[in-house]
Amino acid sequence: MTSQPQPKSWIASIHAYVPGKSVGDDGRPLVKLSANENPLGTSPAALEARRHGAALAPSLYPDPDSTALREAIGEVHGLDPARIVCGTGSDELLNLAAQGYAGQGDEVVYVRYGFSVYDIAARRCGATPVVAPDNFYATDVDALLACVTDRTRVVYLANPNNPTGTLTPRAEIARLHAGLPSDVLLVLDQAYSEYLSAEEDDHGLELAQTHDNVLVTRTFSKIYGLAGERIGWGYGAPGIIDTLNRIRGPFNVTLTGQAAALAALADTDFVVRSREHNARWRLWLAGELAQLGNHGVTVVPSHANFLLVLFEGAVSAEQAYAALMQAGYIVRWPKGQGLGHALRITIGEEAHMRAIATVLRDLVTA
Repeated sequence: MTSQPQPKSWIASIHAYVPGKSVGDDGRPLVKLSANENPLGTSPAALEARRHGAALAPSLYPDPDSTALREAIGEVHGLDPARIVCGTGSDELLNLAAQGYAGQGDEVVYVRYGFSVYDIAARRCGATPVVAPDNFYATDVDALLACVTDRTRVVYLANPNNPTGTLTPRAEIARLHAGLPSDVLLVLDQAYSEYLSAEEDDHGLELAQTHDNVLVTRTFSKIYGLAGERIGWGYGAPGIIDTLNRIRGPFNVTLTGQAAALAALADTDFVVRSREHNARWRLWLAGELAQLGNHGVTVVPSHANFLLVLFEGAVSAEQAYAALMQAGYIVRWPKGQGLGHALRITIGEEAHMRAIATVLRDLVTA
């Protein structure tokens, strides 16, 4: 007999998600480059809409189905709004995918160095996470397919991937899907898709439009600059959307969140400026750090709004992390994901990128 409620056995195996830090170990506020937030902030139109939404009666529940937002998303992307579901960030939908389709005795597959939420999503519903080998920090489709068994229920793939920034080409996505059994759900996590050019698009939405076992998730947290509002959306076959609607929170997107997301979606100028700023300073910082290759510094090619930088020389990632913190910057040191030798650095403002490059150059060449 136990003297208190006991959690399910698999809950104890979950390592809680660790968010990006914004203060130093001494509590000192730092420039936050650890959470892939938009350095340009938020669209002025979205901010104004958010203020208007906050003026509405807070005693009233928001639209439980995010109807206007789903219709606007559908119009922008040429999708049927009935096949769109909104969530409390795309994280909610990623978790619901596992909850809806996997459980004890089932397996959930994802690539090594994938988004840490996938492991949590698998374990919280009692499923077994299965980690496929990577190909120099990128997705290896053959390795993923080799991990699929008759117990596999869900395969997660972020594209571009977080925390590596790597991109799986359109043809490889199609090959992965074609190699999966029809009863396995492929979840394409496209949190950073708006940073891609049209030529880089993996056509995941088209796959989801024509197949019953594909769910695409997206977020307003990154390029739209609405991370604090927690708004995501997913698109898939009617059966998938029906499943997620049955188990999601009933009022999961707030009044202000729906209003802000609607306005952000319409402010294409802000999205273009954010994409162009990111492309420019990602390329610049990658070029600066590539010059440190003789000192054991390697930059993984990125298609997102961050760089994964490897430290495999005399200077360790821990030392680089400490030096940046001393200089007033906090980045992500993803040691809990098997990347103790790496730092993930969000692309920030010009002054911040120049400072990061200077600190790291001075550190490794000293």
